[in-house]
Amino acid sequence: MKKTIRSHKVTQLFTDFLESEKAGGLILIACTAISLLAANSAFGLSYQQFWAMPLAGHNVVHWVNDGLMTVFFLLIGLELEREVYQGELSNIKDALLPLFAAFGGILLPAGIYLTFNWGSITQSGAGIPMATDIAFALGILSLLGKRVPLSLKIFLTALAVIDDLAAIIIIAIFYTQTIHWAYLYSALGVFCVLLAFNRLKIRNLFPYLLGGMVMWYFMLHSGVHATITGVLLAFAIPFGNGNAQSTSFILQKFLHKPVAFVILPVFALANTAIVLSSDIGAILSQKYSLGIALGLIIGKPLGIFLFSFLAVSLGLCKLASDLSWKHIAATGLLGGIGFTMSIFITLLAFDNAEVINHAKFVILAASLVAGLVGYVSLYFCLKKG
Repeated sequence: MKKTIRSHKVTQLFTDFLESEKAGGLILIACTAISLLAANSAFGLSYQQFWAMPLAGHNVVHWVNDGLMTVFFLLIGLELEREVYQGELSNIKDALLPLFAAFGGILLPAGIYLTFNWGSITQSGAGIPMATDIAFALGILSLLGKRVPLSLKIFLTALAVIDDLAAIIIIAIFYTQTIHWAYLYSALGVFCVLLAFNRLKIRNLFPYLLGGMVMWYFMLHSGVHATITGVLLAFAIPFGNGNAQSTSFILQKFLHKPVAFVILPVFALANTAIVLSSDIGAILSQKYSLGIALGLIIGKPLGIFLFSFLAVSLGLCKLASDLSWKHIAATGLLGGIGFTMSIFITLLAFDNAEVINHAKFVILAASLVAGLVGYVSLYFCLKKG
């Protein structure tokens, strides 16, 4: 009986998650369109200057990317924790298919990007086409309604969550500049204190959130990207048995709507103020543009499909009874929607403002192509099924 109740609560949380991502994805599209229109309008310069406006020693965009996005990473960390303890990743046999799929969806796009950019100053952008935007991917999948098998939704969710974990690891390892060890040790010291609170079974959220802010301050000055604080804090917060009364569950449920309807839309507004060039052909012919576009549109779906097929062929895992390889191939295209994480990594990978803007444009264009082709492919796939 207890197991049934717990299963119902986990299922309800998963349903709530899908609903928030569905609506959040649509809002992200609207905010991106608004930002692009504003940046290319008569008051485009004022719009860009607003985001570049100094605020407490940094500009507005910096506070969005290093401050607000830490809350986004906190939610990602809480979702990862739940997946590991109770979700699709709690059983290694069930986790292997999305794990292999995610692995392929990381390696192949990076390989394609490096094929074009190896040895150049834009080589550092290899992480850009590795990411999947879970809000957009699930948002598009949800547009197909009840025809989508639940196992396919779970596969895409697990794939995107693993993708996010990989992106976090990549950011921590490859996009960290000079490390200031005193600040880093201080941040890790606070993290250890929070882990001790967990072991002492302190369930009140206040000391964790207060400690998280202190840890964020130290991490911000350490050279390691401050948003990593969100993930560390998530794993320090008590999970317990994962029920509706657990600290982790309460915070995760609370954060869904602010992240989906405030933080990610603000991130989109702040980071897609792109002045579109009339010479799109010249932008798309750049090596980093080719690497991003081909990595997302071809590398992602191909890597997801090939590694999934390899894992099943080797008997390491099974394809769900209500899925076919056509489903996996079509869903792999949705994995090519990079957006949030891809833009975020772009900001870390490049210093040149023109390259950053061009890369953002290519990410938007490639994600649009991947999303449209993925939607049409799944539509006909599910219609025939």
